[in-house]
Amino acid sequence: MIRPEFFIGKLRESGIACFAGVPDSLLKNICAYITDHCDARHNIITANEGAAVGLAAGHYLATGKPACVYMQNSGEGNVINPLASLTDPEVYNIPVLLLIGWRGRPGVHDEPQHVKQGKVTTGLLNIMGINFDVLSKEEDKAEKQIAKAVRALNNKEVYALVIEKGTFEDYKLQNVEKSDLAMSREEAIQTVAAALGEKDCIVSTTGMISRELFEYRVAMKQGHERDFLTVGSMGHASQIALGIAMAQPERRVWCFDGDGAAIMHMGSMAIVASKKPQNFIHVVFNNGAHDSVGGQPTVGLKIDLPAIAKAVGYKTAVSVASKEELEKELSSISQNQSLMTNAPVLLEIKVRKGNRQDLGRPTTTPIQNKEALMTFLSE
Repeated sequence: MIRPEFFIGKLRESGIACFAGVPDSLLKNICAYITDHCDARHNIITANEGAAVGLAAGHYLATGKPACVYMQNSGEGNVINPLASLTDPEVYNIPVLLLIGWRGRPGVHDEPQHVKQGKVTTGLLNIMGINFDVLSKEEDKAEKQIAKAVRALNNKEVYALVIEKGTFEDYKLQNVEKSDLAMSREEAIQTVAAALGEKDCIVSTTGMISRELFEYRVAMKQGHERDFLTVGSMGHASQIALGIAMAQPERRVWCFDGDGAAIMHMGSMAIVASKKPQNFIHVVFNNGAHDSVGGQPTVGLKIDLPAIAKAVGYKTAVSVASKEELEKELSSISQNQSLMTNAPVLLEIKVRKGNRQDLGRPTTTPIQNKEALMTFLSE
Protein backbone atom coordinates (compact mmCIF):
# COMPACT_ATOMS: atom_id res chain seq x y z
CA MET A 1 0.00 0.00 0.00
CA ILE A 2 0.97 3.63 -0.48
CA ARG A 3 1.76 5.89 2.44
CA PRO A 4 -0.38 9.06 2.30
CA GLU A 5 2.65 11.21 3.12
CA PHE A 6 4.54 9.66 0.18
CA PHE A 7 1.71 10.31 -2.27
CA ILE A 8 1.04 13.91 -1.19
CA GLY A 9 4.76 14.58 -1.02
CA LYS A 10 5.23 13.54 -4.63
CA LEU A 11 2.36 15.78 -5.74
CA ARG A 12 3.81 18.74 -3.87
CA GLU A 13 7.25 18.12 -5.41
CA SER A 14 5.49 18.43 -8.78
CA GLY A 15 3.87 21.75 -7.89
CA ILE A 16 0.43 20.39 -6.95
CA ALA A 17 -0.32 21.85 -3.55
CA CYS A 18 -4.02 22.80 -3.72
CA PHE A 19 -6.73 20.21 -3.09
CA ALA A 20 -10.50 20.39 -3.38
CA GLY A 21 -13.35 17.94 -3.50
CA VAL A 22 -15.82 15.76 -1.64
CA PRO A 23 -14.40 13.02 0.63
CA ASP A 24 -14.81 9.34 -0.27
CA SER A 25 -14.55 6.20 1.84
CA LEU A 26 -11.89 4.74 -0.47
CA LEU A 27 -9.95 7.99 -0.16
CA LYS A 28 -10.57 8.55 3.56
CA ASN A 29 -6.94 7.98 4.51
CA ILE A 30 -5.59 10.37 1.90
CA CYS A 31 -8.37 12.91 2.59
CA ALA A 32 -7.62 12.74 6.33
CA TYR A 33 -3.93 13.33 5.63
CA ILE A 34 -4.73 16.31 3.40
CA THR A 35 -7.06 17.74 6.07
CA ASP A 36 -4.33 17.49 8.71
CA HIS A 37 -1.46 18.77 6.56
CA CYS A 38 -2.99 21.50 4.38
CA ASP A 39 -4.25 24.86 5.56
CA ALA A 40 -7.76 26.06 4.81
CA ARG A 41 -6.60 27.93 1.68
CA HIS A 42 -5.14 24.77 0.15
CA ASN A 43 -7.77 22.17 1.05
CA ILE A 44 -11.36 23.08 0.32
CA ILE A 45 -14.07 20.50 0.99
CA THR A 46 -16.58 21.73 -1.57
CA ALA A 47 -20.35 21.51 -1.72
CA ASN A 48 -20.12 19.08 -4.65
CA GLU A 49 -17.56 17.69 -7.07
CA GLY A 50 -18.43 20.00 -9.96
CA ALA A 51 -17.81 22.98 -7.71
CA ALA A 52 -14.38 21.52 -6.92
CA VAL A 53 -13.49 21.53 -10.64
CA GLY A 54 -14.54 25.18 -10.83
CA LEU A 55 -12.39 25.99 -7.82
CA ALA A 56 -9.44 24.14 -9.38
CA ALA A 57 -9.90 26.20 -12.53
CA GLY A 58 -9.84 29.41 -10.53
CA HIS A 59 -6.68 28.29 -8.73
CA TYR A 60 -4.97 27.62 -12.07
CA LEU A 61 -6.02 30.99 -13.48
CA ALA A 62 -4.52 32.76 -10.47
CA THR A 63 -1.33 30.71 -10.03
CA GLY A 64 -0.61 28.85 -13.26
CA LYS A 65 -0.48 25.63 -11.23
CA PRO A 66 -2.97 22.75 -11.45
CA ALA A 67 -4.99 21.61 -8.45
CA CYS A 68 -6.07 18.12 -7.39
CA VAL A 69 -9.80 17.32 -7.21
CA TYR A 70 -10.74 14.27 -5.10
CA MET A 71 -14.05 12.44 -5.26
CA GLN A 72 -15.88 9.14 -5.18
CA ASN A 73 -16.74 7.89 -8.67
CA SER A 74 -20.38 8.76 -7.95
CA GLY A 75 -19.21 12.37 -8.29
CA GLU A 76 -18.31 11.90 -11.96
CA GLY A 77 -21.83 12.96 -12.86
CA ASN A 78 -21.30 16.30 -11.11
CA VAL A 79 -18.00 16.98 -12.90
CA ILE A 80 -19.00 16.16 -16.48
CA ASN A 81 -20.42 19.64 -17.12
CA PRO A 82 -17.36 21.67 -16.00
CA LEU A 83 -14.98 19.14 -17.56
CA ALA A 84 -16.77 19.40 -20.91
CA SER A 85 -17.55 23.13 -20.93
CA LEU A 86 -14.80 24.70 -18.82
CA THR A 87 -11.53 22.76 -18.63
CA ASP A 88 -11.76 20.99 -22.01
CA PRO A 89 -9.03 21.77 -24.60
CA GLU A 90 -11.67 23.14 -26.97
CA VAL A 91 -12.87 25.62 -24.36
CA TYR A 92 -10.35 27.00 -21.79
CA ASN A 93 -7.81 24.16 -21.82
CA ILE A 94 -7.22 24.06 -18.05
CA PRO A 95 -5.30 21.17 -16.42
CA VAL A 96 -6.78 19.40 -13.38
CA LEU A 97 -5.66 16.23 -11.60
CA LEU A 98 -8.65 14.02 -10.69
CA LEU A 99 -8.36 11.54 -7.83
CA ILE A 100 -11.32 9.16 -8.15
CA GLY A 101 -12.28 6.43 -5.68
CA TRP A 102 -13.47 3.39 -7.65
CA ARG A 103 -16.46 2.05 -5.76
CA GLY A 104 -18.26 -0.85 -7.42
CA ARG A 105 -15.34 -1.97 -9.55
CA PRO A 106 -16.50 -4.96 -11.65
CA GLY A 107 -15.61 -8.20 -9.92
CA VAL A 108 -15.41 -6.59 -6.47
CA HIS A 109 -18.43 -6.93 -4.16
CA ASP A 110 -19.98 -3.58 -3.23
CA GLU A 111 -23.27 -1.98 -2.30
CA PRO A 112 -25.99 -1.86 -5.00
CA GLN A 113 -25.79 1.91 -5.52
CA HIS A 114 -22.16 1.54 -6.60
CA VAL A 115 -22.55 -1.29 -9.12
CA LYS A 116 -23.58 0.73 -12.20
CA GLN A 117 -21.23 3.60 -11.38
CA GLY A 118 -18.39 1.12 -10.99
CA LYS A 119 -19.06 -0.33 -14.43
CA VAL A 120 -18.98 3.05 -16.18
CA THR A 121 -16.21 4.77 -14.19
CA THR A 122 -13.45 4.37 -16.75
CA GLY A 123 -15.88 4.48 -19.69
CA LEU A 124 -16.98 7.99 -18.72
CA LEU A 125 -13.35 9.09 -18.63
CA ASN A 126 -12.81 7.57 -22.07
CA ILE A 127 -15.88 9.33 -23.48
CA MET A 128 -14.65 12.63 -22.05
CA GLY A 129 -11.24 12.10 -23.62
CA ILE A 130 -9.53 12.05 -20.23
CA ASN A 131 -6.47 9.82 -19.90
CA PHE A 132 -6.09 7.91 -16.64
CA ASP A 133 -4.22 5.26 -14.70
CA VAL A 134 -5.46 2.90 -12.01
CA LEU A 135 -3.00 3.84 -9.29
CA SER A 136 -0.65 1.02 -8.32
CA LYS A 137 -0.48 -0.06 -4.67
CA GLU A 138 3.31 -0.22 -4.95
CA GLU A 139 5.08 3.07 -4.32
CA ASP A 140 7.77 2.71 -7.00
CA LYS A 141 5.16 2.05 -9.69
CA ALA A 142 2.84 4.74 -8.33
CA GLU A 143 5.68 7.26 -8.49
CA LYS A 144 6.04 6.62 -12.22
CA GLN A 145 2.29 7.00 -12.71
CA ILE A 146 2.35 10.33 -10.83
CA ALA A 147 5.19 11.50 -13.09
CA LYS A 148 3.12 10.51 -16.13
CA ALA A 149 0.14 12.44 -14.78
CA VAL A 150 2.31 15.51 -14.17
CA ARG A 151 3.58 15.43 -17.73
CA ALA A 152 -0.02 15.46 -18.94
CA LEU A 153 -0.87 18.37 -16.63
CA ASN A 154 2.13 20.30 -17.93
CA ASN A 155 0.62 19.77 -21.37
CA LYS A 156 -2.58 21.42 -20.04
CA GLU A 157 -4.53 18.14 -19.93
CA VAL A 158 -6.98 16.87 -17.35
CA TYR A 159 -5.64 13.57 -15.99
CA ALA A 160 -7.21 11.05 -13.62
CA LEU A 161 -5.78 8.63 -11.09
CA VAL A 162 -8.41 5.98 -10.29
CA ILE A 163 -8.09 4.54 -6.78
CA GLU A 164 -9.03 0.98 -5.81
CA LYS A 165 -9.96 -0.15 -2.32
CA GLY A 166 -6.90 -0.67 -0.10
CA THR A 167 -4.56 1.55 -2.11
CA PHE A 168 -3.54 3.82 0.76
CA GLU A 169 -2.21 2.89 4.19
CA ASP A 170 -4.35 3.76 7.20
CA TYR A 171 -4.21 7.32 8.44
CA LYS A 172 -6.50 8.63 11.18
CA LEU A 173 -7.71 12.20 11.15
CA GLN A 174 -5.89 14.05 13.95
CA ASN A 175 -7.42 17.52 13.87
CA VAL A 176 -10.89 16.54 15.06
CA GLU A 177 -13.03 19.29 16.52
CA LYS A 178 -14.46 18.40 19.92
CA SER A 179 -18.23 18.35 20.22
CA ASP A 180 -20.36 18.92 23.30
CA LEU A 181 -23.61 18.10 21.50
CA ALA A 182 -25.93 15.96 23.59
CA MET A 183 -27.67 13.71 21.07
CA SER A 184 -26.33 11.02 18.82
CA ARG A 185 -27.72 10.98 15.29
CA GLU A 186 -29.24 7.55 15.90
CA GLU A 187 -31.11 8.76 19.00
CA ALA A 188 -32.43 11.74 17.06
CA ILE A 189 -33.57 9.55 14.15
CA GLN A 190 -35.39 7.22 16.53
CA THR A 191 -37.09 10.15 18.24
CA VAL A 192 -38.34 11.65 14.97
CA ALA A 193 -39.42 8.32 13.47
CA ALA A 194 -41.43 7.51 16.60
CA ALA A 195 -43.40 10.75 16.20
CA LEU A 196 -44.69 10.04 12.68
CA GLY A 197 -48.34 9.55 11.88
CA GLU A 198 -49.68 6.34 10.32
CA LYS A 199 -49.93 7.81 6.82
CA ASP A 200 -46.61 9.64 6.96
CA CYS A 201 -43.65 8.49 4.88
CA ILE A 202 -39.91 9.19 4.99
CA VAL A 203 -37.32 9.78 2.29
CA SER A 204 -33.92 9.34 3.92
CA THR A 205 -30.60 10.38 2.44
CA THR A 206 -27.66 8.14 1.61
CA GLY A 207 -25.20 6.88 4.22
CA MET A 208 -25.61 6.38 7.94
CA ILE A 209 -29.02 8.04 8.17
CA SER A 210 -30.73 5.42 6.01
CA ARG A 211 -28.84 2.62 7.78
CA GLU A 212 -29.85 3.86 11.23
CA LEU A 213 -33.47 4.32 10.15
CA PHE A 214 -33.54 0.77 8.77
CA GLU A 215 -32.17 -0.63 12.04
CA TYR A 216 -34.71 1.36 14.06
CA ARG A 217 -37.54 -0.32 12.14
CA VAL A 218 -35.95 -3.73 12.77
CA ALA A 219 -35.56 -3.05 16.49
CA MET A 220 -39.20 -1.93 16.73
CA LYS A 221 -40.35 -4.96 14.71
CA GLN A 222 -41.83 -2.65 12.09
CA GLY A 223 -41.86 -2.95 8.33
CA HIS A 224 -39.87 -0.71 6.02
CA GLU A 225 -42.68 0.14 3.62
CA ARG A 226 -43.00 3.76 4.77
CA ASP A 227 -39.34 4.58 4.16
CA PHE A 228 -37.53 5.29 0.90
CA LEU A 229 -33.86 4.65 1.63
CA THR A 230 -31.96 6.77 -0.87
CA VAL A 231 -28.83 4.61 -0.88
CA GLY A 232 -27.16 6.74 -3.59
CA SER A 233 -27.95 10.08 -5.29
CA MET A 234 -26.37 12.20 -2.55
CA GLY A 235 -28.05 15.57 -2.20
CA HIS A 236 -31.27 14.64 -4.01
CA ALA A 237 -33.41 13.21 -1.19
CA SER A 238 -35.30 16.48 -0.72
CA GLN A 239 -36.41 16.49 -4.35
CA ILE A 240 -37.54 12.86 -4.19
CA ALA A 241 -39.53 13.80 -1.11
CA LEU A 242 -40.93 16.89 -2.86
CA GLY A 243 -42.05 14.76 -5.79
CA ILE A 244 -44.02 12.51 -3.44
CA ALA A 245 -45.38 15.44 -1.44
CA MET A 246 -46.70 17.24 -4.52
CA ALA A 247 -48.27 14.10 -5.96
CA GLN A 248 -49.95 13.18 -2.66
CA PRO A 249 -50.70 16.49 -0.92
CA GLU A 250 -52.87 14.78 1.71
CA ARG A 251 -49.91 12.77 3.05
CA ARG A 252 -47.14 14.23 5.20
CA VAL A 253 -43.70 13.57 3.78
CA TRP A 254 -40.55 13.76 5.87
CA CYS A 255 -37.11 14.18 4.32
CA PHE A 256 -34.31 12.86 6.56
CA ASP A 257 -31.27 14.75 5.28
CA GLY A 258 -27.66 15.17 6.33
CA ASP A 259 -25.75 18.43 6.45
CA GLY A 260 -23.29 17.36 3.73
CA ALA A 261 -26.12 16.18 1.48
CA ALA A 262 -28.22 19.31 2.04
CA ILE A 263 -25.25 21.55 1.27
CA MET A 264 -24.31 19.55 -1.84
CA HIS A 265 -27.40 20.74 -3.73
CA MET A 266 -28.62 23.54 -1.49
CA GLY A 267 -30.49 25.20 -4.35
CA SER A 268 -33.09 22.47 -3.99
CA MET A 269 -34.28 24.14 -0.78
CA ALA A 270 -35.37 27.14 -2.81
CA ILE A 271 -37.41 24.88 -5.11
CA VAL A 272 -39.10 23.20 -2.13
CA ALA A 273 -40.03 26.58 -0.70
CA SER A 274 -41.28 27.92 -4.03
CA LYS A 275 -43.81 25.07 -4.31
CA LYS A 276 -45.18 25.77 -0.81
CA PRO A 277 -45.96 22.13 0.04
CA GLN A 278 -48.10 22.09 3.18
CA ASN A 279 -47.15 18.49 3.89
CA PHE A 280 -43.33 18.70 3.75
CA ILE A 281 -41.00 18.43 6.77
CA HIS A 282 -37.30 18.69 5.98
CA VAL A 283 -35.21 17.28 8.85
CA VAL A 284 -31.46 17.93 8.65
CA PHE A 285 -29.34 15.88 11.03
CA ASN A 286 -26.34 18.19 11.31
CA ASN A 287 -23.06 16.91 12.78
CA GLY A 288 -20.77 19.11 10.70
CA ALA A 289 -19.12 16.13 9.04
CA HIS A 290 -19.13 13.75 6.09
CA ASP A 291 -19.55 10.98 8.65
CA SER A 292 -20.04 8.05 6.26
CA VAL A 293 -16.72 8.53 4.46
CA GLY A 294 -14.22 9.31 7.19
CA GLY A 295 -15.52 12.22 9.23
CA GLN A 296 -13.98 15.07 7.24
CA PRO A 297 -15.66 18.37 8.15
CA THR A 298 -18.48 20.17 6.38
CA VAL A 299 -19.46 23.77 7.04
CA GLY A 300 -22.74 22.51 8.48
CA LEU A 301 -22.17 23.72 12.05
CA LYS A 302 -20.63 27.00 10.88
CA ILE A 303 -23.67 28.25 8.96
CA ASP A 304 -27.23 29.11 9.94
CA LEU A 305 -29.37 26.54 8.11
CA PRO A 306 -32.70 27.79 9.54
CA ALA A 307 -31.88 31.35 8.40
CA ILE A 308 -31.09 30.04 4.92
CA ALA A 309 -34.35 28.10 4.84
CA LYS A 310 -36.36 31.14 5.95
CA ALA A 311 -34.58 33.31 3.39
CA VAL A 312 -35.61 31.04 0.50
CA GLY A 313 -39.20 30.75 1.73
CA TYR A 314 -39.68 27.91 4.23
CA LYS A 315 -42.62 28.89 6.45
CA THR A 316 -41.03 27.41 9.58
CA ALA A 317 -37.33 26.86 10.31
CA VAL A 318 -36.00 25.89 13.72
CA SER A 319 -32.87 24.37 15.22
CA VAL A 320 -32.65 22.05 18.23
CA ALA A 321 -29.72 20.47 20.04
CA SER A 322 -31.32 18.41 22.82
CA LYS A 323 -33.90 15.64 23.00
CA GLU A 324 -36.20 17.85 25.05
CA GLU A 325 -36.13 20.60 22.43
CA LEU A 326 -36.66 18.04 19.68
CA GLU A 327 -39.66 16.44 21.37
CA LYS A 328 -41.22 19.88 21.88
CA GLU A 329 -40.88 20.74 18.18
CA LEU A 330 -42.18 17.33 17.11
CA SER A 331 -45.19 17.77 19.37
CA SER A 332 -45.95 21.08 17.67
CA ILE A 333 -45.64 19.51 14.21
CA SER A 334 -47.77 16.50 15.18
CA GLN A 335 -50.71 18.58 16.36
CA ASN A 336 -51.91 18.56 12.77
CA GLN A 337 -51.47 15.20 11.05
CA SER A 338 -52.47 16.48 7.61
CA LEU A 339 -51.99 19.87 5.95
CA MET A 340 -49.92 22.38 7.91
CA THR A 341 -50.23 26.11 7.38
CA ASN A 342 -46.70 26.51 8.76
CA ALA A 343 -45.11 24.23 6.13
CA PRO A 344 -42.73 23.61 4.50
CA VAL A 345 -40.80 23.07 7.70
CA LEU A 346 -37.02 22.95 8.16
CA LEU A 347 -36.03 21.19 11.38
CA GLU A 348 -32.28 21.22 12.02
CA ILE A 349 -31.13 18.75 14.66
CA LYS A 350 -27.54 19.23 15.83
CA VAL A 351 -26.02 15.86 16.71
CA ARG A 352 -22.67 14.30 17.59
CA LYS A 353 -20.39 12.73 15.01
CA GLY A 354 -19.96 8.97 14.92
CA ASN A 355 -22.02 5.81 14.85
CA ARG A 356 -22.19 2.34 16.39
CA GLN A 357 -19.40 0.07 15.21
CA ASP A 358 -21.90 -2.78 14.73
CA LEU A 359 -24.30 -0.71 12.60
CA GLY A 360 -25.67 -2.94 9.85
CA ARG A 361 -26.84 -2.26 6.33
CA PRO A 362 -30.31 -2.68 4.81
CA THR A 363 -31.10 -6.32 4.12
CA THR A 364 -33.69 -5.50 1.48
CA THR A 365 -32.72 -4.59 -2.08
CA PRO A 366 -33.41 -1.11 -3.48
CA ILE A 367 -36.10 -2.56 -5.76
CA GLN A 368 -37.81 -4.32 -2.85
CA ASN A 369 -37.69 -1.03 -0.93
CA LYS A 370 -39.19 0.86 -3.88
CA GLU A 371 -42.00 -1.63 -4.45
CA ALA A 372 -42.94 -1.77 -0.77
CA LEU A 373 -43.12 2.03 -0.59
CA MET A 374 -45.20 2.28 -3.78
CA THR A 375 -47.65 -0.24 -2.36
CA PHE A 376 -47.89 1.80 0.84
CA LEU A 377 -48.39 5.04 -1.11
CA SER A 378 -51.14 3.47 -3.21
CA GLU A 379 -53.24 2.52 -0.20
